[in-house]
Amino acid sequence: MKNLEIRHATHPDQLPGLDTEGLRGHYLVEGLFPPGEVRAVYSHHDRTVIGGVSPRTPVALPAFDPLRSEYFCERRELGIVNVGGPGIVRVDGTEYELAHRDCLYAGRGSRDIVFESSGPDGDPARFYLMSTPAHAGHPTRLARHKDTMGVRLGSAEGSNDRTLYKYIHADGIRSCQLVLGVTVLEPGSMWNTMPCHTHDRRTEAYLYFDLPPEHRIVHLMGRPDQTRNIIVANEQAVISPSWSVHFGFGTAGYAFVWAMAGENQAFDDMNHVAIPELR
Repeated sequence: MKNLEIRHATHPDQLPGLDTEGLRGHYLVEGLFPPGEVRAVYSHHDRTVIGGVSPRTPVALPAFDPLRSEYFCERRELGIVNVGGPGIVRVDGTEYELAHRDCLYAGRGSRDIVFESSGPDGDPARFYLMSTPAHAGHPTRLARHKDTMGVRLGSAEGSNDRTLYKYIHADGIRSCQLVLGVTVLEPGSMWNTMPCHTHDRRTEAYLYFDLPPEHRIVHLMGRPDQTRNIIVANEQAVISPSWSVHFGFGTAGYAFVWAMAGENQAFDDMNHVAIPELR
């Protein structure tokens, strides 16, 4: 059970009673990239596992006792995004090189998953992990950021000019329920996912990265008419239940990994929220 934290699902009616520490304790995931070991959070929102590792020497993905499985992906699938220096992931002996922002999918039945840095000592890989339950196996596949076609969204006038890259989705890397990608904000834009939305049938998590260490993201969550904010630093993640909006702005440029788990994989299955409806 070492380094696997359990978090139970929450109801939106709980939100008004939470102070700053309560909000952070339920939804913010800090300390995701410890050197030499995997840190993970098991959320009962769609039974997702969010994790990270920054390997100095090879580190194997453990099964974690609470999963009650022989190996991590016995009943799960896994998305991996490298948000650090160059690295290598070995899945059942096959080696995959991941540059910054590259993504690897490992399907159900992948037994041995090992992480390793391959760059200079001062620039280790940092592998962000998002896992969901899986009912079938799909092949392990690599998506390189430089080879992925992005979709331009927003505008400079709205300070939300950004490029969205889909990696794991119905028309890309196939999975059981995991949907994952990276969004990169254009210079001068600070808002993400604006206008915002909710997902009645899916949990989503954001991992903010490429943010200078002295800067912060103001992440907004909660019901659209009862929003709350969490101040987020570089390489921290926020869990967004299905009833919650998930958007924010930064004090400097940044990117983020978005990942979803739930009933379906339809990217446009969302409930849009008009800006004047926010409270």
